[in-house]
Amino acid sequence: MKPKAASYYKQNRLKQLRAFCYTSKTGSISRAAEQLYLSQPSVSLQIQALERELNTLLFERRGPKINLTPDGQALLDIALPMVDGMDSLRDTFAERCGDLNSGYLNIAAGESILLNVLPVHLKQYSDRYPEVKIRLHNVTGADGLAMVRADEVDFIVSSMFDTPEDLNYYPVLTYSPVLITPPDHFLAKRRKVTLQDIAGCDLILPPRYLSTWGLVKSIFQQHNLEHRVILETGGWTVIKRYVEMGLGISIVTEVCLEKSDRLAVIPVKEHFPARNYGIVLRRGKFIPAQAKRFVEILAPDFFRRYGANMPDHPVKQRNGPD
Repeated sequence: MKPKAASYYKQNRLKQLRAFCYTSKTGSISRAAEQLYLSQPSVSLQIQALERELNTLLFERRGPKINLTPDGQALLDIALPMVDGMDSLRDTFAERCGDLNSGYLNIAAGESILLNVLPVHLKQYSDRYPEVKIRLHNVTGADGLAMVRADEVDFIVSSMFDTPEDLNYYPVLTYSPVLITPPDHFLAKRRKVTLQDIAGCDLILPPRYLSTWGLVKSIFQQHNLEHRVILETGGWTVIKRYVEMGLGISIVTEVCLEKSDRLAVIPVKEHFPARNYGIVLRRGKFIPAQAKRFVEILAPDFFRRYGANMPDHPVKQRNGPD
């Protein structure tokens, strides 16, 4: 095959695979054509040419719907990473080379962090690097760590109780624990409360598989106190809402509080530990320049504390609950 013919063949193959992958992702030839800025017949012809070459059927057509055949799914598993890589080549190259006039900042965090911690830092970052696109993911717990492990995000801003061996955790923020009650609760007027006071009330806590539950339980056990959890629910915003309604009281950290909350807030740092939040990375993870610049805004002393580059060893940390 002559060089010119080989080049044409490769270009044609990429067009065919892009048509196939976009059709697979959208579930529609017409929608794939819209995204590729091609005509519907052109996308159909690209897929048919690929089917002829591979001597197989890639889609099963049933009226307006199309579904991948087993051979089609096998090809998608092979082709999609290549097509995605080609489509994102410019941004990926810019990230690797430190071009802050393009690329992405890709962060995961829980709702409280997204609402109450990151906005001011993201605004500063956006003003400084307006060409960098920002992607935020609202996740907590195992879902967030799974995204880190799969390199679906640059990092997650979270709180770690025990750091797994395959991850690095770098604490950068600390918040004190507080007790929240309805404004008319009998504890609301007190400047200080005892563990006995808290144990005597109905508690609203995150689900027991999260570390908040275990931490609260262990502290009451250390003081030989029984406590009552009358409601388990995820998310600090949800917990605050039910406390406002008078269903119980809860132990949270300052990070989740807002001026609009209709709550009484009582410090309890003498009873419960402060909670650290930090950067969670997969060990050995390449950190693009876009992410490093944001870390510098979030924690200006980060690289002074942890070195010129993010170190490749986990910071073992035992701190507050998830």
